[in-house]
Formats: sequence, structure tokens, C-alpha cells
Amino acid sequence: MSDLESALAAGRAEAEALMRDRINLYRPGPAVFDRETGATTAGPAVVTFYTGKARIKAEQLADSEVQAGEEELTLRQYKVTLPFSTPLPASGQRPAPGDVVDVLSSADPRLGGKRLWVTGVQYSGTATAWRIIVEDRS
Repeated sequence: MSDLESALAAGRAEAEALMRDRINLYRPGPAVFDRETGATTAGPAVVTFYTGKARIKAEQLADSEVQAGEEELTLRQYKVTLPFSTPLPASGQRPAPGDVVDVLSSADPRLGGKRLWVTGVQYSGTATAWRIIVEDRS
């Protein structure tokens, strides 16, 4: 094993040691409208990319406020880190903007139960983990 491979293996083990949150990363199906409540929710998963340990970390300190229809939203950006060894589903599909990360549990109780939306995915053969950029649209 080369020095680079040894360093990457050590870095990947350290990155996984920091993963104290649990998530579900998936592509939702078509939105479902509830006529009784007037609410629209993401449809059930059509592709599940990953369920397991992760690290969720705030990516930027400043929030941005946007107008969405009649509603004002605050966008907060986070970086979700998954084990480098995470395989793609058998279909070969990759996560893309619009996919969803549901936080199943977290060492930070304020993150548990959050729904985050994928805005970007980072790939690199020399990375210590797989990083996905998400936003909280609350």
C-alpha cells in the first residue's frame, strides 16, 4: 500500500469516527396533495441511496431568506458527510439536487427529525468521505 493509500485509509477511518448522526438519503416520488389539510408533502421514496451513520455540520454561518409563493423561508446550508465506502444503489443512480435527507437521529437533539434538501454532491477519489450539500428550508 502506498503512502497516499495509507493516509487516505487513516483519514477515512477518522472521518467515520465523527459520524454520530443517522440519516436516510432518498429520491422522493411525486408530491402528494392532502385536500383536507391543504398541505403538499414529498411522495414516498422511489430510490433509497443510503440509510445509516453520517455527520451533519453547518456549512455557512449566514442564513438566507427567500420568498416562496406567499411564504418567506429561511435557508440554512449544511454538509452531510457519509462513509467513503457507501455504494450506489444497484440502479447506478446518483443523488441529485431535489433529493431528500431525513435526519433520523442526531447527537444534537435540534437536528433530529429535520428534513434537508440536496443542493449538490461532491465526488473525489482522494476524499476522506462522501460529502453532500443540503439546505434546511424552514
